[in-house]
Amino acid sequence: MAGSAATVGVLALQGDVREHAALLASLGAEAVLVRRPAELAEVDGLVIPGGESSVIDKLSRIFGMQEPIRTAIADGMPMLGTCAGLIMLADNVTDAIEGQESFGGLDVVVRRNAFGRQVESFEAELDVPELDGGPVRAAFIRGPVVESVGPAASTLASLPDGRVVAVEQGSLLGLSFHPEITGETRFHERFLARVTARKSRLR
Repeated sequence: MAGSAATVGVLALQGDVREHAALLASLGAEAVLVRRPAELAEVDGLVIPGGESSVIDKLSRIFGMQEPIRTAIADGMPMLGTCAGLIMLADNVTDAIEGQESFGGLDVVVRRNAFGRQVESFEAELDVPELDGGPVRAAFIRGPVVESVGPAASTLASLPDGRVVAVEQGSLLGLSFHPEITGETRFHERFLARVTARKSRLR
């Protein structure tokens, strides 16, 4: 598997941490929970899970993780952000609570809770040309939407109405939805391929 030699962290401050760790392990990666800067320094890539972005932001500062993650992004560490994780990787966030910050890295503007309340969650089929194997079944749970994509980033998937829900830029991959709860593995595989490629380059 692509992740067989990779140690991948899941930011374990809040959110659906266990689901990501289980999926990564099923793909052959060594999945570890990351809460402290010293733990981040030991991994080859990082997943930022769904949850509540304002809480993840607040806890990342309490645990001293904000600047180490920003530094890791600048250094090219591959990262996958889903739902709240996409918000945390966005350079600009609209509808943020007062004082809310992101890690940044993706040249996009993201709107929080763009699909409404949790009771308005839904699933959709997405066409993702970069992925083989047919459409992606995507679950949206109080998810964000990418309102604009800057020149440094690229769109991977959009809803039929044109709203962008998956983007990438260099070693960063951001999704509005939750592949870890629908059994969709291809985005994690794409992420792990980048992790192992970077690990090989750094040897």
